[in-house]
Amino acid sequence: MYKYDAIDRQLINERVEQFRDQVSRWQAGELADDEFRPLRLQNGLYIQRHAPMFRIAVPYGMLNSAQLRRMAHVARKYDRGYGHFTTRHNLQLNWPKIEDVPDILAELAEVEMHAIQTSGNCLRNITTDQFAGVAADEIIDTRPLAEILRQWTTFHPEFAFLPRKFKIAISGTEQDRAVTWFHDIGLHLKVVDGQVGFTVIVGGGLGRTPIRGEVVRDFLPWQDILTYCEAILRVYNRAGRRDNAYKARIKILVQALGVEAFAKLVEEEWAHGKGGPATITQSEYDRIAAHFTAPAYESPGDTVLPEEKAFRRWVDRCRQPHKVAGYTAVTLSLKAHGVAPGDITSDQMEVVADLADQYSFGELRISHEQNIILADVKQADLYAVWQIAKENGLATPNIGLLTSMICCPGGDFCDLANAKSIPIATAIQARFDNLDYLFDIGEIDLNISGCMNACGHHHVGHIGVLGVDKNNDEFYQVTLGGRQGYQARLGKVIGPSFAANEMPDVVEKIISVYLEQRSDEERFLDTFDRIGIDPFKNRVYEGRAHGKAKAADKETA
Repeated sequence: MYKYDAIDRQLINERVEQFRDQVSRWQAGELADDEFRPLRLQNGLYIQRHAPMFRIAVPYGMLNSAQLRRMAHVARKYDRGYGHFTTRHNLQLNWPKIEDVPDILAELAEVEMHAIQTSGNCLRNITTDQFAGVAADEIIDTRPLAEILRQWTTFHPEFAFLPRKFKIAISGTEQDRAVTWFHDIGLHLKVVDGQVGFTVIVGGGLGRTPIRGEVVRDFLPWQDILTYCEAILRVYNRAGRRDNAYKARIKILVQALGVEAFAKLVEEEWAHGKGGPATITQSEYDRIAAHFTAPAYESPGDTVLPEEKAFRRWVDRCRQPHKVAGYTAVTLSLKAHGVAPGDITSDQMEVVADLADQYSFGELRISHEQNIILADVKQADLYAVWQIAKENGLATPNIGLLTSMICCPGGDFCDLANAKSIPIATAIQARFDNLDYLFDIGEIDLNISGCMNACGHHHVGHIGVLGVDKNNDEFYQVTLGGRQGYQARLGKVIGPSFAANEMPDVVEKIISVYLEQRSDEERFLDTFDRIGIDPFKNRVYEGRAHGKAKAADKETA
């Protein structure tokens, strides 16, 4: 993985001292709250419901074991001994003290980590496929370009104060596992006549106005990624709205202008930078790519795995194909029953770091689905990895199943949330706690967001749940049929919202329709596409008053 050079280290150390001075001046009253606010945001620090919330960046989801141990130490020393992995590969701490954050940043800098631009109206953490470099369906390893994009975006002076936050994702595999259609810029690998390039998608996003992005350039040579992205950002920075936060994202600008007019502006802007100093040379690419060479794989040969049922279940759900024979990528589930999805304790972080050292060349990944991946495990070591993971609550065999849900912190922590997310996730986990039943249901993405900001990606869940506020009461709107991947699509709202205590029943009824209607081996999405939303809607609303009315009936019963 990428290792800092002297320039990187100087940059990040100076940033720590700069922020330490800013915090000190704010505490002394020399910086007003409004002046301090953008400074703390660009260092990952929010003010949330109970305490400051602090985000640590994990660029394109890659970590080494020393970095994870340091995160465990930071969570234990400065917080409450746990952290929460977000859909943007950040580790979120919910209880730090503002005055401790400079010390936290200093401790992170020692292991080449930071919180730069994890918040604020700037370029956010670059994301890509959690299996980049090892995926069996990979066409190109996107990590070198993701690192080049990271360096380009970090402290870019022109884009430090954009109209709103800005997110870039890059995918180089046959399957899109980076949700690229729903980013401000999405980059899809394309090979034309032997030349590697990308289809450029702009104006996607979830949140209050969910929009699938549109193609602004069908093919862009990889050498031009920086200059072309810069042209897009300059058009956005110049023309994006700043008078209304809800209409400030680039997706609104693209829709307002029309994608053809927007693309024309970008091409005109690009004419000034195309072929300029920011064009990526082969030598620069090679310099960065040298950090991502393959580890010292062995030739382990065929492995006969034990037949133990629990182990086989874990292998079936948590092992992913690897490009090297005899190896596999392993996903450690952070979705154990009764635990907030994405949460991990300091003790568990240290266990995972040990597993990475012993079985995966000291490296690991974070997925946007809030799990941890050991990317290079010998198949012969799978049983040993499973035993340790199981002993430490990291081996729930539910990857891709209903209980492996994406879930934001919601109203338990987030000041923006309209409703709680974690109790809904916990109640659904409790209802579907039978592994045989979960395996029979098969692959389903359940995504939960506590508000319209959609941090839980509810729009692209096969079943999506959105927390809404109705006269200060918490209710939940359900969507069906959303999906990620190259065929990404927004889900459809099923109808009026539901009270919190209804949600397990609602999900169970949706599942019952699917099980009744599916043909052999048919996935939930296939059944949904074939029969449409009405059978689900009819079952869920059959013989009942809607949402708030029903809740009122129960309270007076």
